[in-house]
Amino acid sequence: MRGRLTLVSVLGLAVGLALGGLALLSVLGHVLQRSVDAEAFQTADAVALLAAEDALPDPLPVAAGQVRVQVVDGQGRVRAASIDADRLVPMLPVDRIDHATRQRAFVRGERLGLPGPVRVVSVPAGTPTDPLTVLVGKSMADVNQGAKVVRFVLLVGIPLLVVILGGVTWRVVGATLRPVEALRSGAEEITGRANGGRLPVPASQDEIHRLAVTLNDMLARLEAARARQRAFLADAAHELRSPLTNMRTELEVAGRLGERTDWPVVARDLLADTERLSRLVDDLLLLARLDEAGHAGAGSVGAVAGADTPGRAVRGRRATGPVELTELVRAVAARFPSPPVRVLPASGPQWTVGDPDELHRVVTNLIDNAVRHCRSTVVIEVTALADAHLVTVTDDGPGIPAADRERVFDRFTRLDDARDRDAGGAGLGLAIVRELVRLHDGTVRLSDAGPGLRVAVCLPALPDPDA
Repeated sequence: MRGRLTLVSVLGLAVGLALGGLALLSVLGHVLQRSVDAEAFQTADAVALLAAEDALPDPLPVAAGQVRVQVVDGQGRVRAASIDADRLVPMLPVDRIDHATRQRAFVRGERLGLPGPVRVVSVPAGTPTDPLTVLVGKSMADVNQGAKVVRFVLLVGIPLLVVILGGVTWRVVGATLRPVEALRSGAEEITGRANGGRLPVPASQDEIHRLAVTLNDMLARLEAARARQRAFLADAAHELRSPLTNMRTELEVAGRLGERTDWPVVARDLLADTERLSRLVDDLLLLARLDEAGHAGAGSVGAVAGADTPGRAVRGRRATGPVELTELVRAVAARFPSPPVRVLPASGPQWTVGDPDELHRVVTNLIDNAVRHCRSTVVIEVTALADAHLVTVTDDGPGIPAADRERVFDRFTRLDDARDRDAGGAGLGLAIVRELVRLHDGTVRLSDAGPGLRVAVCLPALPDPDA
């Protein structure tokens, strides 16, 4: 990259300087030519004024050197000339002399005895009966020499300047890319180590500094994700080991007892452990699917759309559509006959949009958690807000301290009080609730019910599709 940037910069600089040099030579030549013409016409006008007054001296009073002056009549005869000018042959051929207009032309220097090309201007003079033309010739040798000097300076100076600026560009680009090389080296060291690391952050407050900060933030998030994954795997392995150990112990004891084994009891215990293991595996698979959906950007249910099935939308593997929360809560509550689960009457249908199975799982987990920890009753209520619906599940159990109400949403989290591993729970119920609610653009919050715990789930409202 350093070489390419330097090459592009040097090429652009060389092209720019070359074009600038050509423009300079063109402008310089034009300006010098204008200067020569102006000086020649000034001399010709002065001589023409003398001719008009019939006061031409002989020789004509002009500065000697690179200037020649002639006064030519209508027949091409030289009436007067400067001291160095030819008195027989006009500077311009007779057929090229126009006695009525001002002219300018180039002639060869040998014709006038001057070096290099000669600029000749003509100015009308005299009277209509006796037309005269003043011819002034000025050598372009000095002008051409000056242009040659400038051209030589440009031909030598531009390449030298390009080389110098190329070296400076190489050093500047190298200094600019040095933090990038440091980032690359730091990244190589990080990938070569098992633990985490950080990239060096340059002191300059520029784009590379912001890039390094962003990459370090990304590395921190990746390290945190790896730490959560390792903790999740360790907790999952521990939870899976418990029912497997119980099953193995029961089978070993039954095998040693032989005919004295009460196989119906053993089968009942094994079935209970198998069901617990199955629930745990299902919960782990669900959490893995929710993590994948969240990382893929499918966290928003959005508006209901779809052409094949009215009122339904398919997002990846999730089928979303209108869901009536009151009926959903009643259907789930009917599966918990004891202790009493009381559903308060709602003011009317409460519609939201989402996956019915996922919302069913949310309500099931909340009611199951409340039933396992309540003392006598669980109360469920669905209320309508301005643009959302609120599902509250309240129990009269021991509750959860305010300091632990955020921690209980972490996976495999159990408290040391009455809300412990009391019904084979693995600490995944509320974690699943939070992930599913977040997937439906909702929120979940815990509060004190005095006594007991109140769980409030807020979901986006959807107008009644039958209205």
